[in-house]
Amino acid sequence: MSSVINTNIASLNAQRNLSSSQTSLQTSLQRLSSGLRINSAKDDAAGLAISNRMTSQINGLNQASRNANDAISMTQTAEGGLSTTSDMLQRMRDLSVQAANGSNSSSDRAALQKEVSQLAQEINRTATTTQFNGQNILDGSMGNIQFQVGANANQTVGFSIASAKATDLGNYSVSTNASATSITAAKAGTTAATAAANNTASQTLTIGGNGTTSTVSVAAGDSAQTIAASINASSSSTGVSATAKTDATLSNVGTGSVSFKLTGSNGTTVNITGTVSNSNDLSSLAASINSQSSSTNISAVADSSGNLKLTNSDGADIKLVGVSGTTGAKVQGASGTQVTLAAAGSVGDAATVGGSVSFKSSNGFTVTSTDATSTLISGTSAASSLSSVAAIDVSTASGANNALDVIDSALQSINNNRAALGALQNRFTSTISNLQASSENLSASRSRIQDTDFASESANMTRNQILQQAGTAMLAQANQLPNSVMSLLR
Repeated sequence: MSSVINTNIASLNAQRNLSSSQTSLQTSLQRLSSGLRINSAKDDAAGLAISNRMTSQINGLNQASRNANDAISMTQTAEGGLSTTSDMLQRMRDLSVQAANGSNSSSDRAALQKEVSQLAQEINRTATTTQFNGQNILDGSMGNIQFQVGANANQTVGFSIASAKATDLGNYSVSTNASATSITAAKAGTTAATAAANNTASQTLTIGGNGTTSTVSVAAGDSAQTIAASINASSSSTGVSATAKTDATLSNVGTGSVSFKLTGSNGTTVNITGTVSNSNDLSSLAASINSQSSSTNISAVADSSGNLKLTNSDGADIKLVGVSGTTGAKVQGASGTQVTLAAAGSVGDAATVGGSVSFKSSNGFTVTSTDATSTLISGTSAASSLSSVAAIDVSTASGANNALDVIDSALQSINNNRAALGALQNRFTSTISNLQASSENLSASRSRIQDTDFASESANMTRNQILQQAGTAMLAQANQLPNSVMSLLR
């Protein structure tokens, strides 16, 4: 190797290595002081992009978790208001049961009605003043609430809170057609000893409720009891249930010994006999019918005008066959249609009275029929109407009994809403657990990319510090090498 003075290669090499170790030492110091392996894009450009995306996800998940907690708070507030409403409805039901009792006078029922009215007003007030973050939540305005429960767009959970106002709670109902010659009409039998089938026509009913539909097939002559049972078989999906009842009135019965055959539930036929001494007093026939109620499920009440009202509470047809001992007795169904039973020897005509079906639900629904003659549904289609809690009137015994149906439906609606809110609370709790787990796992992944490994980096710093010291020493030695040329010049 030649001896030169102008270019000290050893010194340049030592300076380069010293600069490299100095840069490495500065990087180690920066990582150890910040705790981050990536402090700028030059440290790891791809790692920086990945860790930033993970940071966005982690921050979004943490905020979504807080959003879900807000949702839990809102549903808990709503459920608290509904719990209060449920308590008031229970009190209204107690008052209605009390008002239905025959021991109460009209003034007693008027006093009960005052409390019922005040409770209805308080239910309305509760619904319009229950708020969360300044928003009413029980007045029906919360039709479609979206809670952001994810880190990215449109990762939402939506729900609605139905109105809990007294004017919106109650019993939605549809009754079968009672104006035409329909299921409620009495009609003469085709033979003297046999009652004909009722007037129900073969048809298909379509019931829409709770966002779904179900179909019920009705055969010609089906009783109200049979139709109601078919409807109730699908009530779990539509929320629509049915009750059946058959009312018939026997009138214009002459004096003397009167007898006929009566058929009610289960097709059981019994013989009814009685002596009528006053055409305005049919109590003897009523007593004979009531003595057989355990078999027919038909009860009878005689009024002072010569009318005998027959009621079958399960909706089976009421059939009268062979009325004897009187001429021109009339049988009437709930529609008002009458049939005159002309005596023929000891047999007489026969008559059938079909029952009426009432559909009810705590939510709105529709009923349509394929029967163009409207023997069940007037006009082949009917939308439910609401009897609201706000309109309850227990000032009469019949009003008190009607109030029970209204309140029961209102309670069912409240119970359904509370169940939905409880399910949402559990769902949001699970959502929060999932968000927290995702955030934790993403944080661990980001740490492996972004955070400093202190064990490794402290070793690098020690190495670089030693190289700095060695490099400085070697640079000093290299700077002294040109001095050897002086020995050649002496």
